[in-house]
Amino acid sequence: MRPQTFQDFVIDLAKNDPTTVSVRSLADAGDSAHPYGVVITTGHGESRWQFVGQLPEGERHREDGGDPAAVEGTPLPAGESPQANDDPETWLAALLSKAESPQVAAVERWSTREGNRPDHVGLTITFYNTARIFARRM
Repeated sequence: MRPQTFQDFVIDLAKNDPTTVSVRSLADAGDSAHPYGVVITTGHGESRWQFVGQLPEGERHREDGGDPAAVEGTPLPAGESPQANDDPETWLAALLSKAESPQVAAVERWSTREGNRPDHVGLTITFYNTARIFARRM
């Protein structure tokens, strides 16, 4: 999934989650330095996320700019719904897991990695076609 497609996916999920106060793209929030990402406001406050993509293994950029072929598998277990006062990384991970997308193979939180730096907050979303999105909290 390309970053633009992922951005639209996250905006749609967040708009439909009752704990979201507001959501918009970084561009709509006036950030022209980061092409893809979102600004999400929940009960915990505002968080800004930059999205960077990695193509599936063996893929090359397509001239038409389209998404690589989607591969579907077993959706992640739904887990708990995002809570209004969750920290932003926990909230976004819960939102993505709760979506039960058949394209998402894994959602890894950076803060829970062994030896993680305290200021290194984000997620790696791995898709069944081996593409990845790196969601970095700004």
